[in-house]
Amino acid sequence: MQKLVKYEQAIKTKYPEQVVIAIAKDKEGKANPVTLGWTMIASGDPPMMAIAVAKTHYSIKTIRHSKCFTIAFPSAEMADAALFFGSKSGRDTDKFADFDCRAVPAKKVDSVLLADAVANFECSLEWQKPAGDHIIFVGKVVASHINTKPKKRLYTVGTGHKMGSFS
Repeated sequence: MQKLVKYEQAIKTKYPEQVVIAIAKDKEGKANPVTLGWTMIASGDPPMMAIAVAKTHYSIKTIRHSKCFTIAFPSAEMADAALFFGSKSGRDTDKFADFDCRAVPAKKVDSVLLADAVANFECSLEWQKPAGDHIIFVGKVVASHINTKPKKRLYTVGTGHKMGSFS
């Protein structure tokens, strides 16, 4: 049985929600990571992934400028980094300079990978579309990487940015 409720009440049942960190370089070449919860696989053949970024985020400019981005599946150990990258703006700070998070150059796009992530995906921007207060970016996956050490993936497990992993 279902009960009719307001959207704000029903959406709270979405947890756990996946977390990704998307990274694109700005016009000065500074890599700008942003933590996102709204992401999905958009196609299997060819492999494509989508992210939704708030229209007010600096990351909109970086993705549009670079025409590429990387998507990292952060490990559970990266909770502090995910919170930092999601709470600071690249307009005001160099996030990698202000937070110790190991980044390495991507192989096929002009971006970086997160060394401690569970996996990283290099994406070339295929298209973008406004969706209410967000822009949806779809990228074709041109390279994929996995960590050589087994790691648990990070999720948002509750309201208030509560982070955790699963066994």
